[in-house]
Amino acid sequence: MYISTSLLTLLATTSITKAFLFSDIAAAASDVTRSVSDAAGSLLRRRGTCPSVWSDISTTLTAQFLADGQCTDAARAAIRGAFHDCFNGACDGSLILANECSNSENKGLERLCGNLGTLATDNGVGVADLIQFAAAHAIKTCPGGPTVPVKVGRKDSTTANALGVLPSANQAGGDLVKLFASKGFSAIDLAALIGAHTAAKQRVTDPSKAGASLDSTPGVWDNKFYSETISNTAPFTLQADKNIQTNLLTAAPFASFAASQSLWSAAFVPAMTKMSMMGVSGVSLVDCTSALPDGSSKRDVKRAPLFERFTKW
Repeated sequence: MYISTSLLTLLATTSITKAFLFSDIAAAASDVTRSVSDAAGSLLRRRGTCPSVWSDISTTLTAQFLADGQCTDAARAAIRGAFHDCFNGACDGSLILANECSNSENKGLERLCGNLGTLATDNGVGVADLIQFAAAHAIKTCPGGPTVPVKVGRKDSTTANALGVLPSANQAGGDLVKLFASKGFSAIDLAALIGAHTAAKQRVTDPSKAGASLDSTPGVWDNKFYSETISNTAPFTLQADKNIQTNLLTAAPFASFAASQSLWSAAFVPAMTKMSMMGVSGVSLVDCTSALPDGSSKRDVKRAPLFERFTKW
């Protein structure tokens, strides 16, 4: 079979471009991992093992977050709640303690806030810590979800953070890149974090389609959100997500995450870890990752398809 020289050149160029893209994302994810590790390490002061109460809380959350082998609406709310507590100021528990849950931008989180507030009081733990622990737990509870390291020891706050900082469902891609950059997140971080919508359902953007999921498998942590957003086959797509998919700075990592779940996980975990540390300073933290449902970063790699294990770094 005859193949033209021009076609061979095109294929070679495409392969090289993809290789460089993969390398760029790998390097960026590695850099983020190191920076998060350094930041967390400067705060972490070993005070023995994680308090046993967190294992008790983990058991309670598993009952709420897992049903019929899939993650539940409660798990979805917990993932969203972590972002909403941190992004407009600091991971300080003000989502619950300052009643930010009553704000319109947090609509749909009221039940989560009541539940976690009671759980924190009953177990004598910090609200800010519980919000982040619950999110990491929910991610791990979803089949296929990675282990996001989680530490406890944050300072709680009853002072409300600013309104209007959280991104909107229709925000332009360029504006989202700038907003996340102002918080210390790269375009790759943004593209990776938005993948949490793999477990999301919308209830407010279009009330006539309340409960519509953002990919076809909301009970599973997979990368179908990316591929179905690209192909316009998701049950529901937020305009902001589509804007991220097509933005010049986020389109390439978005497409790469659609092609490889391991690549996405490698970028998502450090970005999510960094978010969970927003505004956290001057405190000693204790690592409670061991209290999450079974799994570790090494186990996560082993469970990935054989080909994708080689993309993990």
